[in-house]
Order: sequence, then structure tokens, then C-alpha cells
Amino acid sequence: MTEIYFIRHAESDNSVYDDYSRPLTEKGMRDRILVTKFLNSKRIDAVFSSPYKRAIDTVKDFAGKNHLKIQFIDEFKERHVGRWVDNFTDFSKKQWNDFHYKLNEGESLQEVQSRNINALKRILTDYEGKNIVIGTHGTALSTIINYYDSSFGYNEFNNIIKLMPWIVRFTFDGKFCKEIEKINVFVY
Repeated sequence: MTEIYFIRHAESDNSVYDDYSRPLTEKGMRDRILVTKFLNSKRIDAVFSSPYKRAIDTVKDFAGKNHLKIQFIDEFKERHVGRWVDNFTDFSKKQWNDFHYKLNEGESLQEVQSRNINALKRILTDYEGKNIVIGTHGTALSTIINYYDSSFGYNEFNNIIKLMPWIVRFTFDGKFCKEIEKINVFVY
């Protein structure tokens, strides 16, 4: 069995619009310790992350304390919206109702899902039987869950929108997803 622990980043500073450099807030920096505590007993073999600072910083404490190098995978970055969206709720509903909907120069949820699943399948091949951590983002992670469980849609996405950090454990037998467990580290 392969265990993949997707870690949705801790609270980030939304006053910084640049996706690559958006940092965690002070609360986010404190909350990432919850991720470290949860993962410490999981015998993690490798740590991957989106190249975005908020995702990296969320798994950095765990990786450092366990002497694991963070490997960056561009495909695990968050959805590129195309421009700043003032009404994120309406935009998200449109995207979840039509997986091909996108703004000019942005990405559809179908595109996000495809690149994330392709990267995940490479990891499942290269790290079969291992325990893996992947630092990621809310929308990207939600499209991965939706790929394996089509009942996960806008309402489920909306329920986790403020849950940061958030962990989702996938158990795979080869490339077959046997189980998805959603973990709220604030009550764990």
C-alpha cells in the first residue's frame, strides 16, 4: 500500500496577491506545527510540495525536523485564476458547475485536475509502497478528491474553504485508490 498525505497549506496572507511568494500569516506559522505533530508518527519516506511559498512553509517544519528534503513539483501548484477575483464565491460556483469554465489566461478545474493527477500517478509509480507527504492547495486538492470521488463538489469545497491547514490521506493499492480520509488537525 502507498499512503499519500496531501497537506493543504496553513493560513496565508491574502494581502499578497503573488501566488509564488504569498507567505503564511503568524497564525499559519503556528498552525503548521499541528501538521508536524500529526505526521511525526507516520514514517514518511519523502516530502513533495507545490513551488508556492505557503505550501512549502506548511510542510517545512516537518521536513526539517525529520531530515527530509522537500522536492518541488510544479504540477501541484494552485489553480491559476488569470486575474484577481473579487467575488470568489460566484467564480468558484461557476467552475464547479462547469469543470471547463475559466477566465482568460486562467485554468479550468479540468486542467488543474489533469495536471495534479498526472503528477500524482508519477509519484505512485516511483514511490510505490511508501508514505509520502505533498504540500498543496485547497482547490488543487479538491480536484484530486473529486477525481477519485465524484460526489465531492462545490458544497464540499465550500465546507473546507477556511480549513487551513487540512490533511487528506489517500491509500492506494498500485494506482487504485482504496480509501480517502479527511483529517481536521484542529480536532485530531
